[in-house]
Amino acid sequence: MAAQSGDSFDDARRVRRNRFLMGLARGIAGALLFALPMLMTMEMWFLGFYMGRDRLLLLMLLNIPLLVVLAHRIGFERTVSWREAARDATVAYGIGIVSSALILTVFGLLKGDMPGTEIIGKIALQSVPASIGAMLGRSQLAGDADDDEDEEEPDETQTTYFGELFLMAVGALILSLNVAPTEEMIVIAYKMTHWHALALVILSIALMHGFVYAVSFEGGHELSPDTPWWHAFVRFTLPGFVIALSISLYTLWSFERIDDTSAANVLLSVIVLAFPASLGAAAARLIL
Repeated sequence: MAAQSGDSFDDARRVRRNRFLMGLARGIAGALLFALPMLMTMEMWFLGFYMGRDRLLLLMLLNIPLLVVLAHRIGFERTVSWREAARDATVAYGIGIVSSALILTVFGLLKGDMPGTEIIGKIALQSVPASIGAMLGRSQLAGDADDDEDEEEPDETQTTYFGELFLMAVGALILSLNVAPTEEMIVIAYKMTHWHALALVILSIALMHGFVYAVSFEGGHELSPDTPWWHAFVRFTLPGFVIALSISLYTLWSFERIDDTSAANVLLSVIVLAFPASLGAAAARLIL
């Protein structure tokens, strides 16, 4: 009887280890899938060199609790404690750092004669989106087998309303990180008039509400079919758009895109970036 109990324990531990390794492999794939556009963006290479170290440090520090919360929801394996979530977040950050260093080296963007601060800055900056991609790889690349196994366990990660808003922030951050460093964001804002900006705000909110109203029926904080359209608009669309605006302002500030700029130009730049950010926020429930 004791031998059978020991074998069962070993089997359970083996299954748990295999699921973690599978999640790790998906994390590596996710890091490349989500971060490759930024790894191949010239502005991101330069930002790693001249970006203020205080802003880079703040971005890296804010990324840690974001990864921990994401890990608690979609970690490399089902987590039952915040300690396990912190472990998964650490692994994801490690994957982000290693994959970023490897790809930048292969691209010839990291060389031995570069100053150490430039090398560290480039890797540190790219590791943020890469680590988020590593964590998202678990949910995006999960197979049916994992879904079947998860159905056998109680769902302890049912998304609350504030959980939905957090996922919106993650979705907004993913897309804003992709486009905020580019010069095109500033050029578009420069060419726009205030009427263009107003039209873009209306379009962003309209498209976002279309996503929210459609996606809000799929799991998480669900809306019943009898719920009026304005309920989703007030509870999800408007807060989501405010989140998209806030994330856009933060990323533009982090990447030094709005320094020494008038308030009007800052507002236009934020509105331009909020367009993709709002779509990312609304689509986050599909991604996560």
